[in-house]
Formats: sequence, C-alpha cells, structure tokens
Amino acid sequence: MKIEIAIKTILLCLTAIITSIAEGQQYKKPNIIVVLADDLGYADLGQQGYVNDVQTPHLDSLIGNGIRFTNGYVTAPQCAPSRAGLLTGRYQQRFGLDEIPHGPLPLEEITLANRLRKAGYRTGMVGKWHMEPNEVCEKWIKSNIPDAVPNKQGRYTNIPMAKKLPFMPEARGFDEFFTGEMNNYWSNLNLTDTTLSPVAKGIHQPGFRIDIQTLAASQFIKRNKDKPFFLYLPYYGPHVPLEATEKYLKRFPGSMPERRRYALAMIAAIDDGVGQLCSLLKAEGISENTVIIFTSDNGAPLGMTMADVPINDAKGIWDGSLNTPLLGEKGMLSEGGIKVPFFISGATIPKGKIYQKPVSTLDIAPTCLALAGEPADPILDGTNLLPYLSNFKKGAPHTEIFWRFWTQTAVRSGNYKYLQAGKDKAFLYDLDNDPNEKNNIINKKPRIAKKLYESLQKWTKQLTPVGIPQQALRTQEVNWYNFYFDKN
Repeated sequence: MKIEIAIKTILLCLTAIITSIAEGQQYKKPNIIVVLADDLGYADLGQQGYVNDVQTPHLDSLIGNGIRFTNGYVTAPQCAPSRAGLLTGRYQQRFGLDEIPHGPLPLEEITLANRLRKAGYRTGMVGKWHMEPNEVCEKWIKSNIPDAVPNKQGRYTNIPMAKKLPFMPEARGFDEFFTGEMNNYWSNLNLTDTTLSPVAKGIHQPGFRIDIQTLAASQFIKRNKDKPFFLYLPYYGPHVPLEATEKYLKRFPGSMPERRRYALAMIAAIDDGVGQLCSLLKAEGISENTVIIFTSDNGAPLGMTMADVPINDAKGIWDGSLNTPLLGEKGMLSEGGIKVPFFISGATIPKGKIYQKPVSTLDIAPTCLALAGEPADPILDGTNLLPYLSNFKKGAPHTEIFWRFWTQTAVRSGNYKYLQAGKDKAFLYDLDNDPNEKNNIINKKPRIAKKLYESLQKWTKQLTPVGIPQQALRTQEVNWYNFYFDKN
C-alpha cells in the first residue's frame, strides 16, 4: 500500500511539473518588434559599410547581435503596396493592391496582427499606417462615397472617419494603436501614463514626429511588459517632409547637402528611438526574450539628380537618403528601389552573422508566426526563415522572388534577375557578379532570360489583374530608364 501511495505521489508530482512547464512555455513566447523605416536607402545603416557619415550605433549594435541580410527585398518600390505585403505575408498583387491608388487593404486579408493576437499576443501599432482609404484611392471612393467631389488636384481629401474605421489598425488586429505621421494621431494610447482611453480619438501632439512615435512605442511596452506582445513600429522617416531638431542636426556639422543633413538627423532620431526601446526592454528584464526585426518599406527617392532644394520646398523629391551602391530609386524595380536594409536580432537568433541568400519582407509574417509557436499557413507567400538562419548550409528560402509595379515586372532566381519595363525594355543581370546592374547580359544568356520571363508569366496569371503589363511606360518611368539604364 505504501509503495502504491508513493508511486501515486510521484506521478502527481511529475504531472504537476509537466503542467507547470507547459503553462510556463506559453509565457516564454518571445516579444516581437517590427521596426519599419520609411524611404530609407540601402546605404544608410553604419553596418552596411557604404557611407561614413551616417550615425546608427544602436541599430548597428543590434545587427552585431543578430543577422544582417545583404539581399533583403521588399515587395514593391512604394509604401502602401510594400506595407500590404509585409503585413499579410502575401504578394499584394494577389488582392489588387499594386500601388497606392489601389488601396485600401481589403478587409478579407488577414494581417500578422490578427494572427498573433489569436496566438495570445497583445498587439500594438505606432506610426504610419497607410492601409486605410486615402485621397488618391479613386476607385474605392467612387464605389463607397459616390457623391465625393475631388479638389483641383483630383484628390479626395474629405473621407469621413466613419468610412475609414473598418480599415484602421483597431479593426485589423491591433489592440493598441497610435496611428499618424506628423502631429495628428488616431489613438487609444496615452503618452502621459500607461492607461488606455476607453475609445479611440483624434489627438494633436506637438513635437518632433520621430520622438513622439518613440514615446508612444515606449508606453505600449510599459503597459504590456508582463505578457507576450507584438509591436509594429513604422516610423515616418526619413520620408519627406524633412524635419529635425537641433539635438540631432548638430551631430552632423560641416559641408554637405542640407537635405542629406536632415536625413542623417532623422535616421539618428530613429536610431536613438530604437536605443531607448532597447534600454527599456533591458530595464524591464525582457530584452533577452524579445526579437527585433528592422527594414525599410522601399529604397530612397533620389529625384535622379538628388537636387538639394530647400527643406521646406514641397517639390523636393530627394529625402536625403542614399541607395549607394545600387542602381535606381524608389518607384523602380532596379535594385535601388527594392533592395533595403534588413536585419533580425534578439532572443534565440544567431549572433553576428551575415546572410547572403535573397529574402523578402514577405518572410516577416511566417517567421513571426514560427517564433510564436504557430503552424505555417500555406496561404502565405513568405517563408519561415528560422531554419535557414540556424543552418546557413540549408538551401535558399526562395527559388524565385517576383515583383510587379506600374509597367515594370521582375523576377530574381538564384543569382539572375530578369527585369521588364513596358513592352520594349528587357534586362538580365547576374547579381552575384554585377550587384549594381551595370551589365545587361540578356543577349548573352537568352535561354535564362526566356525561362525567367516564362516564370513571370506564370506568376502574373495568379494576380489581380492578371498578366505582365503591356502598355507603354509612364512618363516618370521613361525618365528613370533613360537616366539610369540607357548607359548600360
């Protein structure tokens, strides 16, 4: 009898231990922070190693404790479609969001926040959203606000908030949000304490926008430090309009284009902001259980000549950031438009590594789901990167990565990239040997070009609308391709 009691006692103890471990595991899900810069060029992190004027010590430190991707790509060279791809883990062309006027993000699409909230995460969003209907979404506006009247510039500037609400963060999986770009925000977060407003409201917050967004992100972390959280932090910088405070500007004395000085100041503010968040994570004792992913939504807009027009000139295109050494800029499917700074750091991520195989911002969603212990979803176009990061000898995450924007389409397969612009311009590059796209080898490798074109055809048949664009280049595209490619 005593033996039986002893055995039962041991079994009960083992059961209690196993249950305790199982319950503990659910709280060991890593916190996840995705930081997205806006129009940040490929050169502008110190660890990229291409320029010596940028100051990003905090981001560089994170890179040193994580993995930097040298071939990290976005899904579009423009903000709204790029963000739609990141947030859904699906090529945005599948649901017809090829460019900004094709917005908003369809309500049928499931966001990463939806998925992580279902997995037990507290979800937060701070900064630029751009997934709601905006003033250039003409097709949506005509269908949903038929009596809307455009202004002289053809923009619909008075979309009622009630019409926007189904597309705002709170309706797309985010529990807490501080949504805005400059000084006006839609929020249920308070900046003065860690309480939540019972209802969302519009607020005006004076100050420098990057610092405001850092403060809101800090409040979210303080509120949710004791539970798994997901924070999506799309800073509005260094996108125009350029602005900065003397605190940041004075770090960059000397002779340089003034737009470059302001970009460096805004990038430094983002870096300081990430540094403050890292210090907060450490102070709260959760830094070792937090993963940080950083990237940009597309390459920098250069205006071709990087004209240093006055900071307050609304016609200024160059945001001061640099795509060095890549060809092209925002809006183009050349490397300068779609190849961006990209790293992942923290928790169980290998430290101090460089990963050279092509990856995509499509991979952020499935990788975050894997970190959360969630199963893969075959509807996603991205790949869980974790197995590849723990074993660099494993095959590439993607056999092909695709793009379609305006009249341009492109595909990268291995070291080759095929790019078609309109009906008449086609290019093939060996990116391993020619990463800056200087030598068009389409006439030397016609079989490879044909194979990649056929892959593009197959992929575009799955999209909305279907097909490779056959119309003539847009005026802006003509200017770009004449400027950048006719020399090749």
